[in-house]
Amino acid sequence: MSVDISGTTPVDQESQDARERAGFDEIHILWISEGMSCDGDTVSITASDQPAIEDIVLGLVPGLPKVHLHNKVLSPSLGGEDFLAPYRAAARGDLTPFILVIEGSVPNQNIIEGGGYWTSFGNDPETGEPLTLNWWIDRLAPRAWAVVAAGTCAAYGGIHAMAGNATGSMGLADYLGWDFTSQGGLPVVNVPGCPVQPENFMETLTWVLHHAAGSAPPPPLDEMLRPQWLFGRTVHEGCDRAAYYEQADFARDYNSPKCQVKVGCWGPVVNCNVPKRGWMAGIGGCPNVGGICIGCTMPAFPDAFMPFMDEPTGGSLSSVLIKPYGAFVRRLRGITSMAVNKEPKWRHNEEELTSGYDPHWRA
Repeated sequence: MSVDISGTTPVDQESQDARERAGFDEIHILWISEGMSCDGDTVSITASDQPAIEDIVLGLVPGLPKVHLHNKVLSPSLGGEDFLAPYRAAARGDLTPFILVIEGSVPNQNIIEGGGYWTSFGNDPETGEPLTLNWWIDRLAPRAWAVVAAGTCAAYGGIHAMAGNATGSMGLADYLGWDFTSQGGLPVVNVPGCPVQPENFMETLTWVLHHAAGSAPPPPLDEMLRPQWLFGRTVHEGCDRAAYYEQADFARDYNSPKCQVKVGCWGPVVNCNVPKRGWMAGIGGCPNVGGICIGCTMPAFPDAFMPFMDEPTGGSLSSVLIKPYGAFVRRLRGITSMAVNKEPKWRHNEEELTSGYDPHWRA
């Protein structure tokens, strides 16, 4: 099995057959947020309005299958065994098709000696013992039509997987294997963010649902299994402050509207579209509201970006190199601005016309 990182999905006959079998009228979304997590991704996606999760569930988005959402926060189910019923049915192979959404990083159960567990979801009906997140993933992921990681913790491990952690936490692709393919022929679909940007997740989920309905190709993913159209550019490329960097005009404190590289922003190297997209209704997003980018969508987060608030590694060198260029450009632009920031001299309320009008053309 090989993964076509330039396009989207694993490239073999089985995957092709799975794509040809798509065209579902109904599909379940089994959402488990019992990973090592804070449920912040579930909370975040409730802010999406393009589309809203309610629109998906109510069938207001044309072309999608009928969606049955199972999420402990968003589901209308009362909880308990009633809530767990579709998960148990899917684990037995009695519920298809379904999309498995995992929120939170996956701990390593193998490092626990003498029993115990890191996190669980429901109990074994026969023994009453907790069923671990790993137990559910082992049974649901191979049967899922698609597997989606919601947020950086599920995608790459995030905060819980940082150096020195006691749980051996990892991302979903680390756990399942980066060559994993779902019943729909897709690898794990990673939508990182801490928390995930609302529309980023809902837009990706909508694309997967359109693909399940047979009305869209597989979503294009990059080499880290992120949606290419969302994470193909850096924070810096979409940032309103980027022009200040070009002019070597850097903020020295967090009250400044200028480029924040000197006060800890990693925007020039982080793949994320938040400055361009905003957070809610196109408003907000870290640099847009004075926050620095700390790389929360990246696989090496948080370790590679710490300590936060310090100038990024390599940032001092690049800012030194751009300083003479920026100073020169600022001076030239200042001169040009002085020349164009005034009205032409022929605009006056005097008797003589000095605009250059040629009376030869008068009839």
